Amino acid sequence: MTLKRARRLSRGVAIVGAGMSKFGAFKEKSSRDLFVEAFAEMKGSVDKGLDAAEIESLYIGNFSSDLFEGQGHLAPIIADWLGLLPRPATRVEDACASSGVALRMGILAIASGLYDVVLAGGVEKMSNLPTERVTDTLAMASDALYEIPAGLTFPGIFAIMATAHMQRYGTQPEHFMRIAVKNHQNGALNPKAQLGSTIQQVMQSRVARAKERGQPAPPWRDEMDFLHDAQANPVVAWPMRLFDCSPISDGAACVLLAAADVASRFTDKPVHIIGSGQGSGPALHTSDELTSLSAAKVAARQAYEMAGVTPKDIKIAEVHDCFTIAEVVASEDLGFFAPGQGGFAAAEGATALHGERPINTSGGLKSKGHPVGASGVAQAIEVWKQMRGEAGARQARKGKVDVALTHNVGGTGGTCVVHIYERR
Repeated sequence: MTLKRARRLSRGVAIVGAGMSKFGAFKEKSSRDLFVEAFAEMKGSVDKGLDAAEIESLYIGNFSSDLFEGQGHLAPIIADWLGLLPRPATRVEDACASSGVALRMGILAIASGLYDVVLAGGVEKMSNLPTERVTDTLAMASDALYEIPAGLTFPGIFAIMATAHMQRYGTQPEHFMRIAVKNHQNGALNPKAQLGSTIQQVMQSRVARAKERGQPAPPWRDEMDFLHDAQANPVVAWPMRLFDCSPISDGAACVLLAAADVASRFTDKPVHIIGSGQGSGPALHTSDELTSLSAAKVAARQAYEMAGVTPKDIKIAEVHDCFTIAEVVASEDLGFFAPGQGGFAAAEGATALHGERPINTSGGLKSKGHPVGASGVAQAIEVWKQMRGEAGARQARKGKVDVALTHNVGGTGGTCVVHIYERR
C-alpha cells in the first residue's frame, strides 16, 4: 500500500497532563475506581492547573468490561464518576489497542476543530476472573471462526511467530530472555509497574526462600541460568516461557489533550503529537507473513510521513511487548532494525535504557503490566515523562528526548496504532 499524499493534522495537538493508576491485581477495585485514580494524578500533573469543566469530551479505551466485570456501556459511567456529565463519552474497543485508538480519536477530534480540550484514556479490570477465563476472554480478540477452534490462544499465536522468526532468521530463545531481563530492569525503576523487580532480584528472593525452608539452594549462577530452569520459568507455549509473557493486570491511564494554540493555558512544557497512523491487518492464519505485522508497517509509515521524520529520528520508543517476541517484531516493523536483527540488537544492549535506541523504558507490558484497555495510553504517559525529563531513575538520554514513538497492537495484529511525539 502506497499513500497518495502525506496526511497532516489540520490543527496541532499536545499532551498537557498525564496520569495513571498503579498497575497490578486489585481485587477490591473496579474499573471506575482505577480510572478515578488515574484522573486525579492527571489533574495534579497539569502545571498551571485544570478546571475539569474545560474538558469537552472523553474517549475511553476498554476491551471487555462486559466479560471481565459484567459491566457494559462503561464510558458514561466513568464520566459520571469523574464529575464530567453531561459531556459526550465514548468507549473505544480495538482489543489491546483500545486506548491507543482512543488517543487517536481524541487527537482527530481536536484537529478537526470540534473540541479544544479532550480526555483520552483507557482501563481494564482483569483480575476478578480465574486465569483460564481471562485467557478465553482475551482469545475473543483473535478469529473466533478459525483460530479459537484450532486451540490458538495468544501464547500459542505468539509462539508461532517466535518459531517462525527463529527458523527464518536464526533468532534464539536466549534473545527473548535478554528482552525479559531488560524490561524487568526498567520496570524495577518504575513505581507504577506491576512486576517491579529485576529478574536478578526474583532469583535471589527464591534462593533466600529455599534457604529459609532448609531446602538446597538452586544452583543458578545468573539470570540466564534462572530463565533456562524449567521449574522456575516453565514453558507456556514453546519457545515462550512464563517470563516471556505479560501478566494479567488491572489499571487505568489517561492524558489531557489540548489544541496547540491553547496548550499554554495548561503548561509551558507541552508534548506535541506530530504523527498518528493506524492500520488493519489480517488474522494470523491468513497472513502472508508470520514474522511481521502488516498493520504495524502501515501505521508506522503513516505516522512517519505525517510527522516528517524517519526511524533514525526516534530517540525512545514504547512498543507493544505482550510477549517478548512482540518487541522483536515491533522493532523491525518500525524500521529500527533490519528484519531478523531485532533480537540480536536487543541482546547486544542496543535497546537498553542507556543504549543507542532505548525501547520500553517503562518496563513495557512485560514488566509494567498489561491491563489491555489501558496499555496504549500508558505508553504515551511514559513518553510524556521521558520528554519532560520527569522519568526519575529510568530517565533515558539524560532527559534529552526530542522525538519519541509509541506502538500499540490489538489482537493478532488486526489493529495497530502508532504515534510520534515532539518536545520543542
